[in-house]
Amino acid sequence: MNSGTLDRDPVQEYDIALKLLLQQSGEWTLRELTGVGVRRWLNVELPEVRGTRVDLLGESDGGELVHIELQSTNDPKMPLRMAEYYLGVYRRYGKFPHPVLLYVGEEPLQMAQTLESPDLVFRYRAADIRDLDVERLLNSERLGDNVIAVLGGLRSRPEAVRRAVVKIAALAAGEREVALSQLLILAGLRRCGVLVEQEARKMPILNDILDHEVLGREFKKGLAEGMQQGELNVLRRLIESRFGSLPVWAAEKLAVKSAAELEEMSMRVLDAQGIEDLLQ
Repeated sequence: MNSGTLDRDPVQEYDIALKLLLQQSGEWTLRELTGVGVRRWLNVELPEVRGTRVDLLGESDGGELVHIELQSTNDPKMPLRMAEYYLGVYRRYGKFPHPVLLYVGEEPLQMAQTLESPDLVFRYRAADIRDLDVERLLNSERLGDNVIAVLGGLRSRPEAVRRAVVKIAALAAGEREVALSQLLILAGLRRCGVLVEQEARKMPILNDILDHEVLGREFKKGLAEGMQQGELNVLRRLIESRFGSLPVWAAEKLAVKSAAELEEMSMRVLDAQGIEDLLQ
């Protein structure tokens, strides 16, 4: 994304929203992932490792370091990346962190959690957010836990969205807009942005936000982008499963398609003879 423009990277937005929620009000989620409470968050720039930046690095009351990396896709190089972060944190702070990967993607978690060589074994914990106790997240007094619950493994996602929206409606005026925006962004990972708007419409206070000349426009823009990104992720997986790696030229064409166009193309993948045929 170029600075000075209004263009936004949906994947980057997911990362930012999750980081803020975990740092500000995801207390139970953090304890479930790391086993400790985070007392303070540290500078995560690791200049000695080619400018590598970890997602979240915190320090517990007992002085332990916890590293949490957020991931929405299965990356076969994740063990190597986590090992590099692990050593980079040690170089920077003189302590080894407790490494945790929080996976929020739709596909099943398939990444290895060990990096082995004849002389080295490195392990990290990988947690699928759908395995967390969603009811406990929803019952938490911290809004971050409530919003993160929407990503979990749910029997009823509409119910989770409804409960999160009710909590947001009870916030002070300035906090409502931020929380609603964060919920919308994360909803894009589960293709349930429409549910967020429907539930928000039932709340007079939040309905005013949607109808506001500026805020409403930005909310709806974010909703459309979230839906488009969700459909794009699904279609890319289908194409790569059937035809192999997606060429750059095809990725560029898909990136400008609407959510409706991408959904229609997803229905034609199995009948297409090739990527060229699909994109005609």
